[in-house]
Amino acid sequence: MRLYDTARKDVVPFEPGPLVRTYICGITPYDSTHLGHAFCYLSHDLLIRRLEDLGHTVQMVRNVTDVDDSILPKARELGIDFLELARVEMERFHRDLVSLDARPAHLEPRATESIEPIIEIIGELEAKGHTYTVEGTTWFDVSTYPEFGELSGYDEATMLELAAERGGTPDDPRQRNKLDFVLWMPSASDEPVWDSPFGPGRPGWHIECSAMAGAAFGTTLDLHAGGHDLVFPHHECEIAQTVSARSEPLATHWMHNGLVAYEGTKMSKSLGNLVFVRDLVERGDARAVRLALLAHSYRYAFEWFDDEFDTAMALLVQLVDTAGQAQTAAAGPLTQAVRDALDDDLDTPTIYRLFSDVGSRPQDSNLDPADLLAAARLVGIDLALPVSPKS
Repeated sequence: MRLYDTARKDVVPFEPGPLVRTYICGITPYDSTHLGHAFCYLSHDLLIRRLEDLGHTVQMVRNVTDVDDSILPKARELGIDFLELARVEMERFHRDLVSLDARPAHLEPRATESIEPIIEIIGELEAKGHTYTVEGTTWFDVSTYPEFGELSGYDEATMLELAAERGGTPDDPRQRNKLDFVLWMPSASDEPVWDSPFGPGRPGWHIECSAMAGAAFGTTLDLHAGGHDLVFPHHECEIAQTVSARSEPLATHWMHNGLVAYEGTKMSKSLGNLVFVRDLVERGDARAVRLALLAHSYRYAFEWFDDEFDTAMALLVQLVDTAGQAQTAAAGPLTQAVRDALDDDLDTPTIYRLFSDVGSRPQDSNLDPADLLAAARLVGIDLALPVSPKS
């Protein structure tokens, strides 16, 4: 298997051992699962399925960021406790992933349940001279980590711009360096607060994942994944923290998926153009969501158009009709072609074309329906089930 590694900026062999440890950044549970989430987690799910097909055991950890600067204001706006908001949205998130038949997480740690390891790793950083505290806020001093920026490869101007857009505080006059980031901060009067050696307060965003990944595995990850918007600052900061505290790499391979726009416009809550998984599933069969997303390479941003779901629904009907002649799944040339495509940097557009070709010529005598059944199951689509009608 060959996969693009963000850190090495190239498609390289991915050759983990029998046990594969992966960590993927989970949601901040303040809103429902949208298509961008689905694209991220289903891309990772394809990797897991192929690794399992190759005989590996995969332990996937997916965290829950249930305390940060996104969920707390939303809970305040709704007038409910932030943990209640997290509970409701996590239930919806799990229902959506079950409907999409995504592999369950091995562990799903929550930031609010990981305060002890968070405090521990900040303490390690403090002891090694990587932090400073001003007015109750503890920062990571990026000048103590010369490799800062190597994951993204961005220049300082780009990092400053993205830090300002994505939760950083480059204009805070208390910082020694503009790219320093918060490890621990005082809580507002209506926010949760924990005691710590750095003062009462709550953790910063980036330190949460370093602590949760470390607590889950205690060693270097085989692969760390997430959306491309997390490359900087989130994953860059994770690396700086973990390496500085533990003197070992956070991960040997970095996998990031492209972001999803909607018909020419950035998909965002503020624009009101999010495409929610639950709405697509209500329109038709959940397997059509998977099928439609196969048309797009995980590595690149793309625009979603509403008719893609309708096209995928029509193709799903054709594939189910063709595979319906099979009693059991049996791998053949089509399954091998799917395996080859997955091994080639998760080349899902090729897989989509293979299925589209089958749909356009269902009577091809060279196609074994049992092979089609096996090939589709490899990418998480069970064609043995009837199609749920479109509403």
